[in-house]
Amino acid sequence: MEIINTLGRRKTSVARVYMKKGTGKVIVNKKEYKEFFPVAMLQSKIQHPFQLTDTVDQYDVTVNVMGGGINGQAEAIRLGISRALVKVSEDLKPALKAEGLMTRDPRMVERKKPGQPKARKKFQFSKR
Repeated sequence: MEIINTLGRRKTSVARVYMKKGTGKVIVNKKEYKEFFPVAMLQSKIQHPFQLTDTVDQYDVTVNVMGGGINGQAEAIRLGISRALVKVSEDLKPALKAEGLMTRDPRMVERKKPGQPKARKKFQFSKR
């Protein structure tokens, strides 16, 4: 099996995921994923697609991720891994889609408008 290349995005995070047959190593920005994401919740987000599809310890994953915060980065990696698993086997798609892992979350930060302090907040109104 050759290397499978996919992309995952969330907010302003972009994760490039490279997956190949292996022993289950996940490298994020040249570090072990448990070192890169010390929080257990974020580690479980990355392992979630593998656990759903019963493919734990079957693929080595190398990820380059940039932008955003650690939660957005973890979710971008999760989407990239899910897309890579579907490229390996189309049979895995229904299980991943049912769990909502194949959908790119479109929510982004709303831009600041001129004449306002923030996106929706207005300056205090004075009647007199």
